Order: sequence, then structure tokens, then C-alpha cells
Amino acid sequence: MSDRLNRRRISLAAIVVCCAGLVGWACVARGEGGEPRYFAIKNARIAPVSGAVIENGTVVIAKGLIAAVGTSVTIPPEAWVIDGTGLTVYPGLIDAGTNLGLPPEEGAEQQAAAASGGRGRRRAAPPGPIAAGPEDRPGTSPWRVAADELKIDDKRIESWRNAGFTTALTVPDGGIFPGQATVIDLEGARTGDYVVRATATLPISLKPTDGWFTFPDSLMGTIAYVRQVFDDTAWYAEAEPIYEANPTKTERLAYDRSEMVLNRALQRKEIVLLPGNNSIQILRALRLADEWKIRAVLYGGQQGYAITDALATSKIPVLVSLKWPERPKDADPEGEQTLRDLRFRDRAPGTPAALAKAGVKFAFYSDGLAEPKDIFKSVKKATDAGLSTDAALRAFTLEAADILGLSDRMGSITPGKIANLVVTDGDIFGEKTKVKHVFVDGNWFEIHEEAAPPKPDEKKPAHADEAGAAASREIEGVGR
Repeated sequence: MSDRLNRRRISLAAIVVCCAGLVGWACVARGEGGEPRYFAIKNARIAPVSGAVIENGTVVIAKGLIAAVGTSVTIPPEAWVIDGTGLTVYPGLIDAGTNLGLPPEEGAEQQAAAASGGRGRRRAAPPGPIAAGPEDRPGTSPWRVAADELKIDDKRIESWRNAGFTTALTVPDGGIFPGQATVIDLEGARTGDYVVRATATLPISLKPTDGWFTFPDSLMGTIAYVRQVFDDTAWYAEAEPIYEANPTKTERLAYDRSEMVLNRALQRKEIVLLPGNNSIQILRALRLADEWKIRAVLYGGQQGYAITDALATSKIPVLVSLKWPERPKDADPEGEQTLRDLRFRDRAPGTPAALAKAGVKFAFYSDGLAEPKDIFKSVKKATDAGLSTDAALRAFTLEAADILGLSDRMGSITPGKIANLVVTDGDIFGEKTKVKHVFVDGNWFEIHEEAAPPKPDEKKPAHADEAGAAASREIEGVGR
């Protein structure tokens, strides 16, 4: 009797161990939350960007990274396989300047209205204390970090991702030193999952803060103020270690949050974004970057076509705004238009082609465009103006990653890099091309085209609801 009980206990223990092993294997195969950790896209056309296009190739994804790519690749038995016949795999697109996930600045609409339609009108005094000089640090909050203010319920994140964007540089707004921008991947269970690099760039705006009532209230004053801030930061960088080494022989330093944060950012060679859209602004930005000895990247750049030689000589990269200049929609149709404005609107989309020809490193950013379709319309204007589609793809992938200092982990389909991929049924910039699959950090999204709403005069078939429910059940039973 005792032996029989012992045998039963051993059998039960064995069953428990086997079940635990099977559950553990399932968790490894599917990952936390029931999602698989291994994928393979086979029989696809692969555009790695870093090398020649691979026909009829395979990409293997393992635990969020690209594990292998090529024509003779072994697919792990635990991988979920996607048949890529007739499809093309690209690196995920990077929007190198947006405000995805960031709440709108307080008073932003009023400020924009004042800037656009407030000429000749007396503006109200700004709320709060009025800055009297540089020591008040007006419009300066470099300690703000976009990652700390990220709102992942922003519906634009899904919209950008469904269009093939997997990564974005999200930039805070408001003031001269508005805060530090963050590189995010467009997927995650919580805010921290989105963040690729929390403190990626330090943007600077040269727009006067409030105008008329406070310092600085002019472009000259703003530049002078920024120069003073950098000088103060340089002094702090020299004085702080001296004081720490001799606290009993040196007067203690007054605490200045801006100096401390900016010093840390500059010490780690953080990218500083300088504005420059027309040729005068661009040349000024190049001079200031040289004067301040910073790791500069220009943003705007739309009149770069006029000064490609200066940009090529400087070797400073450019983030080109895809919000091409156009006549305001509410402008007087009979109002006079200058030849300068007309020429700028006509030639601006040719800037990317001119930069590519001159060997200037550049990337694209959406600059407040409302929808991804507007981004691709702007890209078409650039390709119509002479930019090759290969160069356009690089500007959204490897060049963008390189400018942001992240080409070691994204921007091309290379083993070891983050599995950010977009799978399409044609050329990624084709007007009729559809995105079929997107991978962000190795997480799979199958993109379904939204059905067009029925016309008012069309009657809905009686069996439509049943057919739709059946289709939903079929999709739920496959893949994810």
C-alpha cells in the first residue's frame, strides 16, 4: 500500500513538472502577455538600405532584434512565419522632428494667432513676472525632458505607426530653451517602453519670447541671450570642479539649474538643434555653431538649395522640414505676392535633391503636418523635384538614425539592430502602396485597411453583420 502511494506521488510530481515545462516553453515562445518573441518573413523582397536589395530573402526576428537576414537563413522552429511573397520589407521610418505624444503647450493657440494675425495690434501683457534681463532666464527650461511628459494615448501614434513610422524624435515646444527632445519607438505597454533615448537633442528657438513687454523682445536680443547662456554655462563648467576640489578656499557657487543641466548636456556631446530655414538664417546658424563649439544639427533647411556649398563645407547635418512653404489659406486672393516668396515656394521642394547632390547629410521631419498622408505628399514633391526614392528612403531611415546618433541600433535591416520594420505591397512611396505589417521593437502589428463607409443610397446586405462577425472570428484565430 505504501509503495503504491509513493508511485502515485511520483507520477503526480512528474505531471506537474511536465506541465510547468510546457507552460514555461509557451511563455518563452510567445513572450510576456501572450505575444510571440520569434518571427520570420520569408520569400520577400528586402530593402536593407545599408546594402543591395535582396530578392526572395528572409528576415528573422528574435526577442525584439533582427537575428538574421539573407537568402539562406535558417528559420527557428518556434518562429511565427509570414509569407512575404509579393511584399517588400523596409526599415521602419523615422520622423526626425514632431510632437507625437506631447500635450499642447498652454496658450499655444493664442500665441500662434497673435503671431499670424496680430501685426499692428497691441498684445496683452504676458502673465507672471516680466523678465528684466538675462539673469532671469526667460524662456529657458532645459531640465524639461519630453520622455517625462509623454502621453501614450495620443491617437497620432497609431496613425503614424500604421503608415510605416516606427520611431520619432518628439520635441518639446515653448521658449528659447524649451527642453530636451526624446527619441521614442511607437509602441509599448507603458510610457517607459517607448523611450529609446530620453535626452537625445537640445532644441533652441530664436523666436523672441513674448515681445514688447519683456526681455528678449527681438531677434538680436534672443541671440545675445543664448550667447550669454552658453558663456555662463562655460564658466560654470570651469568653476564647478575647482570649487569641489577646494571647498574651503573658494567661494561657493550659486545654484543655477539652467547652467547645471546645460553643462551636463554639453559634456555628453548632446546634439543641439539650431533653427535656420532661409539662406540668411542658415548661414547665421552655421556661424553660431562654430562660435559656440557645439555638436549642431540645423532644422528647417528649406532654402538650402541656395547655399549647398556652405552646408557641405560645414559638414553640419540638416533636418529638412516637409511642411513646404505655401500661401496662407486665408490670404487675400487679390493680395500682392512678392517674387521672392513665389520663388521660395517653387524651389523649396528641390532642396533635398540639391543637398544630396552636394553630399550634405540630411533627414526629414514632419514639422506639425497633421497626418502621415501629408508627409508622403510632401515627399512626392521632393522626388518630383529631382530627389531619388533611394535618397528619400535613406533620409527617413539610416541618415535619420545617423544624425540622431542611433545608427548602431536602427535605420537599416542589419543583424543586431532593433527589429523596427515595415512590410508593404509595393514601393514604400508609391501612391497606391499599402502597409501590410509593422514591427516595432519586434512587436507585430498587422495593418488592416479601413473599409470605406457605404454611400447613403446603398443598402446594407442583410447578412453583412453575420459575415463581418465571421471574418473577425477568422482573423482572431490567426496570427495574433
